[in-house]
Amino acid sequence: MTIAFVSTWFGAFLVEDGRVLQAVPSPLDPASLSERSARRRTGGLTPEEEELLRTRGSADWVTRDRRLAEQGLRFDPHSDAAIDATASGVDPTLQRTQLLTEAERALEVQWDPSIHVQEAVRAAADLDRVRNLIGERLGTWVSRDRPDIDPGDHDRAAREAMAPETPSTLSPRDPSLTEARRKLAELFRAVEGARHSLTKAIEATAPVRAPNVSALLGPELSARMIAQAGGLERLARLPSSTVQVLGAERAFFEHLRGHAPPPRHGLLFLHPAIQSAPKFERGKLARALAGKVSIAARLDVAGAPIHPELAQAFDARRSVLKARRGVPRRPPRPRPSGLPLNRAARDR
Repeated sequence: MTIAFVSTWFGAFLVEDGRVLQAVPSPLDPASLSERSARRRTGGLTPEEEELLRTRGSADWVTRDRRLAEQGLRFDPHSDAAIDATASGVDPTLQRTQLLTEAERALEVQWDPSIHVQEAVRAAADLDRVRNLIGERLGTWVSRDRPDIDPGDHDRAAREAMAPETPSTLSPRDPSLTEARRKLAELFRAVEGARHSLTKAIEATAPVRAPNVSALLGPELSARMIAQAGGLERLARLPSSTVQVLGAERAFFEHLRGHAPPPRHGLLFLHPAIQSAPKFERGKLARALAGKVSIAARLDVAGAPIHPELAQAFDARRSVLKARRGVPRRPPRPRPSGLPLNRAARDR
């Protein structure tokens, strides 16, 4: 009969035809169970497995565990040898408790505190849409009995709706409609207040969570970049070429389909230095700034203090581009006649 090496969370066993030939149980305290679970996840051997393997000699044992197959055992994925915890006198709920404890510990290790900054940025974007929607409705409604008010001036429309009513032949004849419109104006003001609070919170929190990125981009733009990337740690892992086009994903995929030129920048366009630059310089500035943002994000993940040389290096690159504005640009090389330019070459 074939002897099977069976490794479980509560020990290592040799099994032949359903009978346990040799057993090396593991300690059942939480610390020992966690240590052995970590070893198995990383491909290592537990002390019980090592002890049982030392008794092998030249015997032919089979296993369905690839970790043990690397130790010279014959790999058989169809082996049905198994050990039941309850039949071995082990409480199976111990494994559940140990796994839940490890899951909580893993969540704590992987927790990214910048998630709250991301949620604040997304909430602010949602409130912007809600504010615009309510403001458009309020402006249209108020302009019905106040033709002198521009429907696009939402703030003035809200003030007029909340002010004491001036009798007019155009005013709503039903007092309940007037009160409802006033409530709508109050909601508009409440949304504005919530949006203002979120902005203040982002401006106060972003420099604490990401000091180097905030020093380069400012609190609000740095928070939007972190939210767009999916967290500070993910922003630190992204290459600078991806950081450069964060926020321009739609334009980038249109370019991949051959329907548009490649985007030169995404959210980085909101940086004052790129907004104020000539159009032909924006791509170069965005590329330089994206490289500095990538470095800054890695410094922030590592907990490093602010490195002012990052902003200084970007300013130096900006000065170099400014100095070149008066220099005539090199004309493009002439294309040999008779050779068609395919779409792939044209996009490059």
